[in-house]
Amino acid sequence: MIIKAPFQKLFLLGFALLTGVSACRKDPKPVPAPVVTPPVVNTGTRAELTKDSIFLYAKETYYWNDQFPAYDVFKPRTYASNQAVLDAIIKLPGTGKPVDKYSFLDDGSVSDELGGVSGDYGFSVFYNGSGSSDLRVKYVSPNSPAASKNLKRGYRITKLNGRTDLSSASQTTLTFVSDAIFGSANSVSMTVEKPGGATEDVVVNRANYATTPIFHTSVFTVGTKKVAYIVFNSFTTNSRDALTAKIAEFATAGATELVVDLRYNGGGSVATSDLFTNLVAPASVTGSLMYTTFWTKTMQDGKANILSNQPLLDENGKLRPFTGGVNGVYATYADIDYSPAGNRENFAKVGSANFSRVYFLVLSGTASASELLINNLKPVMDVKIIGRTTYGKPVGFFAITIDKLDLYIPQFETKNSLNAGGYYAGMTPDFSIADDVTKDFGDPTEGMLAAALSYSQKGTFTVSKPGNTISSTRAMSVYEAEQLTRELDKNKFKGMIDDKLKLKSK
Repeated sequence: MIIKAPFQKLFLLGFALLTGVSACRKDPKPVPAPVVTPPVVNTGTRAELTKDSIFLYAKETYYWNDQFPAYDVFKPRTYASNQAVLDAIIKLPGTGKPVDKYSFLDDGSVSDELGGVSGDYGFSVFYNGSGSSDLRVKYVSPNSPAASKNLKRGYRITKLNGRTDLSSASQTTLTFVSDAIFGSANSVSMTVEKPGGATEDVVVNRANYATTPIFHTSVFTVGTKKVAYIVFNSFTTNSRDALTAKIAEFATAGATELVVDLRYNGGGSVATSDLFTNLVAPASVTGSLMYTTFWTKTMQDGKANILSNQPLLDENGKLRPFTGGVNGVYATYADIDYSPAGNRENFAKVGSANFSRVYFLVLSGTASASELLINNLKPVMDVKIIGRTTYGKPVGFFAITIDKLDLYIPQFETKNSLNAGGYYAGMTPDFSIADDVTKDFGDPTEGMLAAALSYSQKGTFTVSKPGNTISSTRAMSVYEAEQLTRELDKNKFKGMIDDKLKLKSK
């Protein structure tokens, strides 16, 4: 039985519940609590019980939990904050554990974002060149406040909230830029310079809007071939129908190769990634293994008993009746089948597209569900990776709601049909090239797209040196670009949420 509800809202029914603290974070309708056998509890304040829960859920569900200390040794209540508890957990040893750059606490924004709702300005920025004041619009989300102001990728920002000194060489200036565009203010003012030199003063107001991760599509004629191009910015749950329709349009147009631009895609829904895989994969592999999900050993062995305090909700946010499970009345996350045998995903071709080759445009922020898509297709078709080494996140999670927080910690790892995975250091590109933020998506002279079109036509990645229609600056090194990405993309979600969980047989 597949749980179809995406990003089910979870509730703390452990420590905080036993003190009468409501764990419903955003749902205005009270949800009746399932009757469960609670874990052993000590009394404490709301804050203390939250710290307890962060540790105890991690102790049973964290992917590298084999060397976790006992509760009395760790003493979560002695830490100054919830984040301090999580920081200490991240530092704990574990067999085969990489540097944990994946765990975080959230206020519910991730669930909204991956469901297709945002509450921001709807654009991002980056620098063209190192140590310069050449700040550019990196992308604009369709339907966003920034889109309503006709902002475009490649526009140069010469003034931001009244400030004209925007040099990327200064950490204080970077902090100013980050706060202005990704902070909590209700508006941001800018002067932008467009290709050709015209300038415009723009004020963008924050607003909630329905997002679409499909930023651009094109079909190019390359010699006798048709090459399709799609910019896909996030694996949201609301994008599947539009994605299916776009790939069908490519098939109708006769496209035999596909360029998938994931350069700013930090991941999202596993179910959406699976759909994208099946839209692109050849029909001949239908029924064969796509990948296997390996959960935390404690979860595989059915010993993550604390998950009985996290109920599974249906598509309407209501408790799911499930007699015979650990609760006997309602389904909980302890009723999920976490065994490798129960988590083998097979290919199931969707649509009629028949691509002989797929190119992926990636950068250091390309992560999780994006990397899952690439890794799944590598064994079954010709895959070319263009850009920079990806983020490196072969692990994923589901949200554990604790009072007003969502806890995200690695709980599973995926490996493709060749049992290949473990790309914690990222995926290395076949052709290394920098992002060219001076040109809009779909411009065939933009460096990364040009490399793909070159290979399609000539079988080589030979491209002309990227031009600049507004100004010329020193090229940014790979290290500088990664550092800048970490600073300006620190609020960008990078994750892979499994929303295709299967209940055990009754």
